[in-house]
Amino acid sequence: MTITDPTHTATTAHAASEATHASEAAHASEAADIDVARAALRARLLDDGVLIDLGSPGLYGRTGVFTRVYDAVDAAAVRSQADLDADVLRFPPVEPLAAFEQTDYIASFPDLAASISGFTGDDRTHRALLAARERGERWESFLQPADLMLTPAVCHPVYGLVTGTLPDGGRMFDIVGDSFRREPSLDPMRLQAFHMHEFVHIGTPATAQQHRDGRIPVMRELLESFGLEIDVVPANDPFFGRVGQMLARNQVEQSLKFEFVTPVYGHDHPWTAISSANLHEDHFGTSFAIRTADGEVAHSACIAFGLERITIALFAAHGTDPDAWPTEVLAALGL
Repeated sequence: MTITDPTHTATTAHAASEATHASEAAHASEAADIDVARAALRARLLDDGVLIDLGSPGLYGRTGVFTRVYDAVDAAAVRSQADLDADVLRFPPVEPLAAFEQTDYIASFPDLAASISGFTGDDRTHRALLAARERGERWESFLQPADLMLTPAVCHPVYGLVTGTLPDGGRMFDIVGDSFRREPSLDPMRLQAFHMHEFVHIGTPATAQQHRDGRIPVMRELLESFGLEIDVVPANDPFFGRVGQMLARNQVEQSLKFEFVTPVYGHDHPWTAISSANLHEDHFGTSFAIRTADGEVAHSACIAFGLERITIALFAAHGTDPDAWPTEVLAALGL
């Protein structure tokens, strides 16, 4: 018979408890440190006239100095992908509800989605709205959902345009536009309203894979030419809920998404993604009934430049006065 020493058991349990508390304290300290770093960068961008606080987390106005760098980043991204000879498409910041439904975005990211509502009532309803507003109450319930959604991903509208059979070789698109994701944050690298410049290929499994993998070295070279330290890492999208945790694991295990990350807040903190390279497999091909020339379900892939994130990373790395940036950085940007 084995006799357990209660003193030893109690000591072991106490040590384990202390280790847990120490780990929790370390995580809390790390979180506090990065919050300080984020607040410092945000304050610098606002104080130096790069961004304008609009009064809601993650929403900013952009000044001339920001726009100058932003435009240069976008132009450099386009130059780096010129050999793709992509069809240029530009879409509004909203998409029809029916098209949004086909993407299945609401199933995976309900916390990020945002719909548009409008007033459709009569005079009586309007008077009730005004009365509620006068009392200081919320009046949004008097608005009715429209058949429009704020676009969370700029490539969404393209898939409905190519429903049917693709030509030999598939299609290549150059798409840039507004995105909105309901994710309020005081981290200046995490905006609710932002722009992505994407280069999307729709074709066979092989050509989609080739597009995604083949552009990664090109993107890395471009971002490093801006004087940014870059690593390319497997990543996952922020899927929602328990099922989302499984989807996120699968996405990483299957190497469907890679992110280009940079140490905006220092090497001791998690690096921040500023661009990505993504393989969608047959998700959109199935949802939008897109077929290859040989009749198979189409696959798609995209590379995406986060224009605001790259721009802010440049200000974080080189300071808020572009005229004082290194000569080679200015040359790479065409400034």
